[in-house]
Amino acid sequence: MEPVQRKIQQLRPGTEGILLRDLLIFLLSGCAGCVNPFAPGRDDGAAAASCDPHTVDGIFQCFQAAYTFRDTTVYGPLVDAQFIFVYRDYDLGVDQTWGRDEEMRSTYGLFQNAQKLDLIWNNVISTSAESTSVNVVRGFNLTVVFNASDIEQISGYANLTLQRASPSAPWRIIRWRDESNF
Repeated sequence: MEPVQRKIQQLRPGTEGILLRDLLIFLLSGCAGCVNPFAPGRDDGAAAASCDPHTVDGIFQCFQAAYTFRDTTVYGPLVDAQFIFVYRDYDLGVDQTWGRDEEMRSTYGLFQNAQKLDLIWNNVISTSAESTSVNVVRGFNLTVVFNASDIEQISGYANLTLQRASPSAPWRIIRWRDESNF
């Protein structure tokens, strides 16, 4: 007879269920951090590990990584609470704007609906910088693959204003004027 079965038989009648319950609780609590091989988690480290928002080049790398991995947890910290997005509505002939909340909603929607995003940053056209503020106009090409038969090509310039609280703080995007062909 197995030692566990012998111990169970030695218990008072009706205590087998309690023992099994306690054993199950013990096993489950010890495995609270275990990975389920049938539902593996996301690798959230890949995008964040590839960038450093403490440099101007780094913020562009973070931006690119967020789009490549379609990861709002990387994109969100780049966008300041006072963020303003500006684009030209050519049909109405006016500039339109939105704030951080709408930016995060639209970016989340893009990330969820695209099968693949390929953002390539091109040459810096102009830059003006101070220790805690910089304006960068930079060319880009963005390929958005919604599915095999729906692929959008967007190119143009991103006119970004970045700020940081101190020279050692990470940069945040406070203003993005889209100057693309879309």
